[in-house]
Amino acid sequence: MKPILVLTHADESGSALTKASLEAVTAGKDLAQQLSAPLVIGVIAVHAVAAASALAATEARILSVTGEAFAQARYASDAAACEALCRAADSALVLAPGSSRFARIAAGVAHRLGGVIDTHITALGGSSTVEATRWFYRQRVEGVFHREASPWFLLLEPGTQTAFTGTPGTVQVESVAVELPAPRTYVTGVRAASQGQQTIRPDAKLLLVAGAGWTKKQPDGQVHATEAGQLILGFLGNSGASLGSSKSLVDQGGEGQPVLPFLTHMNQIGQTGSTPRHAKGLSTCCHGEEPHVVGWRFIGDRRAISLDPNCGWTRGKADVVYIADAFQVIAKVNELLSVNKP
Repeated sequence: MKPILVLTHADESGSALTKASLEAVTAGKDLAQQLSAPLVIGVIAVHAVAAASALAATEARILSVTGEAFAQARYASDAAACEALCRAADSALVLAPGSSRFARIAAGVAHRLGGVIDTHITALGGSSTVEATRWFYRQRVEGVFHREASPWFLLLEPGTQTAFTGTPGTVQVESVAVELPAPRTYVTGVRAASQGQQTIRPDAKLLLVAGAGWTKKQPDGQVHATEAGQLILGFLGNSGASLGSSKSLVDQGGEGQPVLPFLTHMNQIGQTGSTPRHAKGLSTCCHGEEPHVVGWRFIGDRRAISLDPNCGWTRGKADVVYIADAFQVIAKVNELLSVNKP
């Protein structure tokens, strides 16, 4: 059987693999064991030997493309590097993390090699053949499929696998030569857009989701959007959580209704937004129906705060539901966190 190739790339330091890359290594290692196939790992990094040291425990064949030309993500150089690694490995199956760096080049590399590609893969299995799993139709339908075409490229969704954590050590790295075209673009620096407090934290363990209930009239008949914003930001600051939002809440700004000024459509999760991959999720002031909950597929511990005991969250969508006022609960939690900040 031909080897399984896992493509990886380094982070901004140039000498350590990204978390998504290590997740792809886990997937490749497990699949190689199931199919009794050789495992090859390709590394793209400025300092490939240093980056590959984290892979010592895999006992895989390590190929690398290294040098300053690969410090920044660029289509021409990254595509050439991946093509060279694929040809050197001579693999029929290529796994890669679905990072922004690889997502922009993987289809082009598959075309150069006469192969096919599937993206947003969430699981791999099979005993004699490879079966890939992904979600279709805005994550409402799960599909399991197999292809005969070769090479078959699979981009793995970040957060769906456990990152490889073997003991670092000395590894033998085979350098692969790459002929790069003359560069047409150069990275001269990074300029970040001016912004307020950071609310999107992909690596946070907890996701706090705010619903439209935060800006509705409260028991006193008044809207307390300003207080709601202060409570939410206080919770994010004290807990280190990431912030998600229902579509109805982020849409309110265009409808002339009270809004939380720090929310954008980048915070939106669910059927029409992103799919979070945090260990725990806490829904506040959300109706909890399917279009919203569908984005929580990969959250293991789901909790909600609602005044309505018949809310959608109680119908099998949450592990724990607190029947209480979210304003009061979050205020009390902030008080406790300010004393015992994690």
